Amino acid sequence: MGLFSRHHDKLSEQVVLQALATVQEPELGGDLVSRKMIKNLVIEGDAVRFAVELTTPACPLKDQIQRACEEALEKIAGIPRNRVSIEFTAQVRPRGGIPEQVAIPGVSHVIAVSAGKGGVGKSTVAVNLAVALAREGAQVGLLDADVYGPSVPLMMGVRSQQPEAVSGPDGEPHMLPIEAHGIKMMSIGFLIDDRQPVIWRGPMVSQLLRQFLYQVLWAPLDYLIIDMPPGTGDIALTLAQSLQNAGLTGVVTVTTPQQVATADVLKSMEMFRKVNVPLLGIIENMAYFVAPDTGRRYDIFGAGGAARLAGQLGIPLLGQIPIGLSIREGGDQGQPAVLSDVPDAYADVFREIARKLAARISVMEHA
Repeated sequence: MGLFSRHHDKLSEQVVLQALATVQEPELGGDLVSRKMIKNLVIEGDAVRFAVELTTPACPLKDQIQRACEEALEKIAGIPRNRVSIEFTAQVRPRGGIPEQVAIPGVSHVIAVSAGKGGVGKSTVAVNLAVALAREGAQVGLLDADVYGPSVPLMMGVRSQQPEAVSGPDGEPHMLPIEAHGIKMMSIGFLIDDRQPVIWRGPMVSQLLRQFLYQVLWAPLDYLIIDMPPGTGDIALTLAQSLQNAGLTGVVTVTTPQQVATADVLKSMEMFRKVNVPLLGIIENMAYFVAPDTGRRYDIFGAGGAARLAGQLGIPLLGQIPIGLSIREGGDQGQPAVLSDVPDAYADVFREIARKLAARISVMEHA
C-alpha cells in the first residue's frame, strides 16, 4: 500500500511531491521536483493534475516521463492512474554566455545545418527538421544562408512571396519573415529573380547574413535553423565565424554514406571546431533504399559511413534518412516530407531526428 490511501489521511501536495521526487529526468539527471519541473499542481479529492515543464517541446521522452510519474503516484501515494492528469509544457532556455549586444533578439537557439559538399540533401534536411520541430510545438525560424543556391522558397512553397518592410521596436527598418507550415523564413530567394545569379564575395555575403539575423523580426523563437552553404571555403568559414559571434548553439552536418562524402564532412567539422562551434551531431541522408515492391533494402551509396565518422569525432549519429520518392516530390511541390503520411516520405524518421537534436541541445544547456 502507498503512503496515502483513501482510508487514511487526506491527499496533500506534500504527499504528491514526495512521490514525484522519486521520478528522475531521464537525460538531464536529478528528480522532477528538485529540478522545479512540476508546475500547476491541483488536487481535487482523490484526483491529481499537474504540468511537467520540459526543456524542449520536442522532448523524445514524454511517454517515459508520464509512465514514471503515474507509476510513482500509484505505488507511493496510492493514486490510481485513471485519477492522474499530466500536461506537458516547455521552457526553452536561451544559450548561456551570449552577451545581450550580440544575441539575436528573442531567439533562444541558433542551429547551423551544414554539409561538407553539395548534393547530399542538406537543404531538404534543414527544411524538414524545422517543420518537425514546429510540429512538436516549438517556435521555429528557418534562414536560408545558402546564398548561391537558395532553395528554401521552393521547398516551402513560397517562391512568389516577398518580405514586407516595417518599423522595428527600435524604430529602425526591419523585414517581416515569410511564414508557411508554421515556420518563419528568410532567404535571398525572396529578394531576387529565380534566374538571377548571386555573384558576391565573402564580405558581401557576411553583411547580408548579418542583416538577415538582426534586421528580421524573428522573435519569439525557440530555434532558428540556418541552412548553410556547403563546403569549407571562404564563404562557409566567414559565415561560421559570423554565426559564432551571434551566439550559435551548434552545428549539425548532413552527409551521405559513401567515403567521398564523409571525407569532406570531416574537413567541415574540423573547420567548425577551429572556430569553437559545438558539434551537435551527424545526419546520414540517402542512407539506403527500400524497394516498394519487395521490401528489400539496397545500400546504394554504401553503408556505415556516417556511423564511423560519428565515432571518430565523438559525436552522436542523430539518424539515417532513407531514399524516398515522396521526399523529393515534397521538396519540389513545397510540401515538406515530414507533413506527409506516405510511407516513403519517412516523416517518422525526420521527427525522431528532430527530437534527438532538441534533446541534445537541452542536455548541453541544462546538464
